[in-house]
Amino acid sequence: MNKGKVYLVGAGPGDAGLITLKGIRAIQLSDCIVYDFHINPRLLTYAKEGAEFVYAGKRGGHHEMTQDEINAVLVQKAKEGKRVCRLKGGDPFVFGRGGEEVEILHEEGIEFEIIPGISSVIAVPAYAGIPVTHRKVSSAFTVITGNEDLSKQDRIFTHIRASNAAETMIFLMCVRNLETITVKLIQEGLKPETPSAIIRWGTRPEQKVLTATISEIAQLAKEHKISPPAILVIGDVVSLREKLNWYEKKPLHGHRILITRQLTEEYLSLEDMGAELFVFPTIAFLAPEDYTELDRAIEKIEEYQFIVFPSPRGVKFFFERFMTLGKDMRNLRGILICAIGRETAKSLRDYGINADIVPEEFNSEAMAKTIREEILRFASAQNEGKRILYPRSDIALKGFVEEMEKYGIKVDAPITYRTVKPTEHGKRLARFLREGKITIATFTSPSSFNNLIDILKDDARDMLKEVVIAAIGKTTAKAIEDAGYKVNIIPEKSTIKDMVEAIIKWAQQK
Repeated sequence: MNKGKVYLVGAGPGDAGLITLKGIRAIQLSDCIVYDFHINPRLLTYAKEGAEFVYAGKRGGHHEMTQDEINAVLVQKAKEGKRVCRLKGGDPFVFGRGGEEVEILHEEGIEFEIIPGISSVIAVPAYAGIPVTHRKVSSAFTVITGNEDLSKQDRIFTHIRASNAAETMIFLMCVRNLETITVKLIQEGLKPETPSAIIRWGTRPEQKVLTATISEIAQLAKEHKISPPAILVIGDVVSLREKLNWYEKKPLHGHRILITRQLTEEYLSLEDMGAELFVFPTIAFLAPEDYTELDRAIEKIEEYQFIVFPSPRGVKFFFERFMTLGKDMRNLRGILICAIGRETAKSLRDYGINADIVPEEFNSEAMAKTIREEILRFASAQNEGKRILYPRSDIALKGFVEEMEKYGIKVDAPITYRTVKPTEHGKRLARFLREGKITIATFTSPSSFNNLIDILKDDARDMLKEVVIAAIGKTTAKAIEDAGYKVNIIPEKSTIKDMVEAIIKWAQQK
């Protein structure tokens, strides 16, 4: 029997950028992803199409799956011949029970691979501006689990030196026992005025840092209603936060931005500015169910003077079918190529084609005017007999076709790809919206908005009432406003890059 393989992957402390390249590769290769609650959902976007997702997390003491059940799933999926990615927060072997999971795999004779992750032990203090060691302040650090019954575990504190030597102490999972920890440390000789910090949701938009002396931190945490996940840092290094704090100063820190389409490079500058991206494409793209119209257009491709590609998906699906039918780029000789937007133009370059026309404006009337002007420039002054091929989606509006026909120019618009509504991870999105964890939502088409409303159903209006809405252009904004929602951000040009810049500018003005 083919027993498959299990990758035990440390996903880092929360920021999606703090996963290793090898960890991403394991996600991409796997047929099944078994993931925990604290995992940044953006990491799941690296999974291949058709991958199975198994949620195994625990939250606030509630276990979605017991450890025995998790072990059983890993074994079962591997014995089905699947590659399994066990995606765990931080590092699997730092208080992560990864060792237990690997022992079971060993006993079952299942191949496994350990991919370490960046632990919250070092990353969370770093994002709070606290180095765990510093040549002039602390020459060592100790990591202790804080979720045991410490009143009965005196031995945990025997290493604490009453001399108050330069050492940083880091307690993970400490909230429930915070007062016990601090009282016992003082009893064992730690100076009550020793600096300390409690950091909740480190490296994430919700990151909250409280600093106080060791004698005061428990009360302060209680007043601010600090709940898990949080870590406690004790030592003189905490005093460096005043100078070294950097993460919370980023313009978009505190924002989690909903991306309702596939993630592209243009969005990544939002992360550079401190935002976290929640990627939830409300549209997925598939080949058409019936190729008749598209095949007919491709077979007579030489009859067209122009091909207008409305999107990167149009480029991809058109050329996949084009080449399946035995055509190649020589068949496009003499045809002028128009790309709607820079992303579409970039997709064409992947096929060795430089677009002849890239309109500055993307509404139907402006595009039709530009195309007509180009026809007059490249060809005779007569529109008669001119034909345009417009490979479109199944839900694309025919405004462009109608505008061109006003000029007497014939447009064939075969369905080249179709759109469907994905629902994977919809529950997590709904929870994030319900809990106010998403602050900005972006939409690049009316359908991206309408599909989200359909997915959220009757709760949509309540979930989105506090969310800032960004629309890529006037057409999308109108669809959102017609549904009774307010659009807060509209860029001057209808591109993702300009929408991203408008979001950053909006945040900087706040």
